[in-house]
Amino acid sequence: MAEALQLVARVARRAAPSTRLEVLSHAKAGSVSRGVRTVLRLEGLAVFAVAVAAYAQFGAGWGLFAWLFLLPDLSCLAYLAGPRVGAAAYNAAHSYAGALGLLAAGVLGAMPLVLAVALVWCAHIGFDRALGYGLKYAAGFSETHLGRLGGADPW
Repeated sequence: MAEALQLVARVARRAAPSTRLEVLSHAKAGSVSRGVRTVLRLEGLAVFAVAVAAYAQFGAGWGLFAWLFLLPDLSCLAYLAGPRVGAAAYNAAHSYAGALGLLAAGVLGAMPLVLAVALVWCAHIGFDRALGYGLKYAAGFSETHLGRLGGADPW
């Protein structure tokens, strides 16, 4: 048994450098690249379009839409407390989980204002994803699950 474990460890050590090189040549670990990134950005655009179309049918006016649209970005202020706190706050405000929960509450509770807020929240998240602003890592604002933000993005 011990010999088998040593053999597996030797094979893993030999394979590890090429595997790491292969991963790094395509994308930074923890982020997507190429076609998958494009699909996720198009998915965000689709969510944005559907949320705006639904808001047009069930919404509470475009003034409210404009006011609420940038509200989730106030979570960026948490970066003043450091990148870890900032990433957690940003991700909480830019995750579909909260928006879809609110959407369900608005539909099931027959609350049009709650439904409108949820649709704007979904539209905001979709818009951000379409632009490439993904969920953040604690390493800093520019490190996202969709890749690095900024001009130095190798993808």
